[in-house]
Amino acid sequence: MRDVAVIGVGMIPFGRRDQDTLMDMLAYASMKALDDAGLGDKGVDALYVGNMGAGILQHQSSIASALVDRLSLLPAAAEAIENGPASGGSAVKNGVLAVASGYYDVVLVAGGEKMREVTGWRATDFVATMTHPEVEYPYGITLPGMAGMFTRLYMEKYGLTREMLVEVAIKNQKMGALNPYAHVEMMITKEGIYESPHSVVNNPPAADPLHLYDACPVSDGAAALVLCPLEMAAKLTKNVPVLVAGFGQATDTHTLQERDDPTDLKAVTLAAQQAFERAKLKPEDIHVAELHDAFTVLEIAESEHVGFFKKGEGGKAVLAGKTRLGGKLPINVSGGLKARGHPVGATGVAQVVDIVWQLRHELPEDRQVKNAQNGLTVNFGGFGNNVVCFILRRVEQ
Repeated sequence: MRDVAVIGVGMIPFGRRDQDTLMDMLAYASMKALDDAGLGDKGVDALYVGNMGAGILQHQSSIASALVDRLSLLPAAAEAIENGPASGGSAVKNGVLAVASGYYDVVLVAGGEKMREVTGWRATDFVATMTHPEVEYPYGITLPGMAGMFTRLYMEKYGLTREMLVEVAIKNQKMGALNPYAHVEMMITKEGIYESPHSVVNNPPAADPLHLYDACPVSDGAAALVLCPLEMAAKLTKNVPVLVAGFGQATDTHTLQERDDPTDLKAVTLAAQQAFERAKLKPEDIHVAELHDAFTVLEIAESEHVGFFKKGEGGKAVLAGKTRLGGKLPINVSGGLKARGHPVGATGVAQVVDIVWQLRHELPEDRQVKNAQNGLTVNFGGFGNNVVCFILRRVEQ
C-alpha cells in the first residue's frame, strides 16, 4: 500500500447560495482544489463525490457523472458516495484507498449539498430519512430530537451542564466569525444567551435541553481535495504535502434504543482507535481537531470518545479554555459545523480541507494553530451509527 498525500484543497463559502446549482458549487470547489494543486484540468484518474440528497432535494442522480463532464475530466472514473452526513468522509476514504492500492495516481474528491432551496421543515425531514424506516421515522423522530434525548442522558450520567454547551457555541461562533467560508459569521455572548428577554428571543428551545444556538445551520456548500501518492507529491505540486497518516471507520446499531448504553458512541471510539493505530500516533499527539458538532453536545462527547479527555471531562475542558485557539487542543477552529455550516455531503471533505490549511500553516494568525503538525477529523453519520475518522500529518520537505 502506498502512502497518500493531499496536494490540493478548495472550498466555497457555505450559506444560502440561491445563485448556484448543486453542480455549480461542486465545480467551483473542485476547480479551486485542482488549481491549488497546480494541476488545472489535467491528469485526474478518478473522481469521488460525497452527497446525500441530490436525488431527494434536486431530483438529480448520477451527479459524479455530471461533474466529471462539467469539469472536462473525461474519461476519468467517477462515482457518487452516499453515507448520510458521513458521505464526505466516505468519499475521501474511497479516494485514499484508490490511490493507496495503486489503481489510480491522482484522485479528485468533492463533497457538496444544496439544502436551502427547500423549507426548513422539508430539510429536517430529509435528514430524518436516515432514521429507521419502521420504528423511528413513522413516529416523527428527527435528528434534533435524538440529540436532545442524548444530551439529557449525558447530563444525567456525566454532569454535563448548559454552561458547557453554551461555551462550545460561543467558542465556535467566535471562530466562524473569523472564517470567510463560514455560514454563521455572528459572535454570541453569555449575556446575549442568558439575559431576559434575549434568552427567549435569540436562543429559544429547539429540542430540550438543546436550544437554537446548540444546533448547526442548514447550509448550501461544497469542498474538494486532490490526492496522490506521497512519492509523487513533489513532482506535482509546490504545496507542502499533507499525509493521510491513518483513517478509521466503524458502525453501531441503527437505532439508539438497541445500544447497551445510548451515551456510548462506540463507532466514534472504534473509528478513532483504527485511525490512531494506522497512523502510529496517540490522542496526545494531535495538535488540532475538527469534530462533527452538528449539536454542541457532540463536540464534547466526541472529544471524550476519541480519547482527548476522559468521560465527563470534555465539558470541563471547554470551560477551562483547553479547546480554544491557543489552548492545549484547539477543536473546531474553523467554527465547526456549528458556524461553518453543515451541507451534509460537504462536511467530511470540508473538515479535511480545514485541517490541511492548518497543517500547511497558511491561515491568518487569528485562526492558525501554531506549529500544528498532526490533525484529526471525525465525520459523524446518522446518530453515530456510521463514523469516519482521519488523522493527517504535515510532511516536512
